[in-house]
Amino acid sequence: MLKYTLIGHPLAHSMSPFIHQKLFEISGINAEYNCTDISRNDFEDKISELSMLDGFNVTIPYKTEIIPHLDILDETAERYKSVNCVHNNNGRLIGYNTDCDGFLRSLKDFPLNKNVLLLGCGGVGRMIAIEAILHGATLTIAIIEEAREIAKTLLDEISQISPDSNVQLIAMDEINGEFDLLINATPVGMYPRANACPVSEKVISRCKNVFDAIYNPVKTKLITTAQGLGKRAVGGMAMLVLQAVKAHEIWYNGTFTTEQIDKLIAESEQKVEADFK
Repeated sequence: MLKYTLIGHPLAHSMSPFIHQKLFEISGINAEYNCTDISRNDFEDKISELSMLDGFNVTIPYKTEIIPHLDILDETAERYKSVNCVHNNNGRLIGYNTDCDGFLRSLKDFPLNKNVLLLGCGGVGRMIAIEAILHGATLTIAIIEEAREIAKTLLDEISQISPDSNVQLIAMDEINGEFDLLINATPVGMYPRANACPVSEKVISRCKNVFDAIYNPVKTKLITTAQGLGKRAVGGMAMLVLQAVKAHEIWYNGTFTTEQIDKLIAESEQKVEADFK
């Protein structure tokens, strides 16, 4: 039996075991997937144990801490200096960042190459900002004051990656104008504070499409408001499932049909709604 796990700390309720086990079942692979909560004090001691697995996923706070313990980094992991997927390839640990793949696949029908408003710039927001620029976006990043230094560092990084990029930084309460795509990369609206919305209805009304990286709740206040205004709006479950799909493609060359993936996204959304109602 193949063995995989998710490492992080603290690990509360995670959708990862449900999603990955479903993907193994679809592939007909005999595999075990669980969660391994590792305290910071125990992290270094756990590396040898992890190296015995066929692969593992990585979440906060170890996405960068794991890098010195890997043999090779894929170009996605190199780009973001962040690893969320590790493949044990005949004893060599290879690190990947499948978050970007999940993001891009979930937004394949959205105008990422046009006028994009991004809310937030930390964690997943950093990855989204860079991918948006690499795909030709005219990017506006809206932040709270506490994130200004992080945002300035990101702007410097973007200027090195793409010197001719079109990007501006504004305060969250200074958002103005119209946008082809609004992306929320903040935790505002996440369970249990599901009644919160990162921007006003007025801002949402001036955005043609909306993507919220939050997947719990399935329909955030931002999504329901946007849909109520007749906007095309999707939540983050597709991104979560698709980054997992990419991991299975890496681990054992797994292949999945669009129908299988769409069914798993729907099942995952139903599980979230059942677990948190």
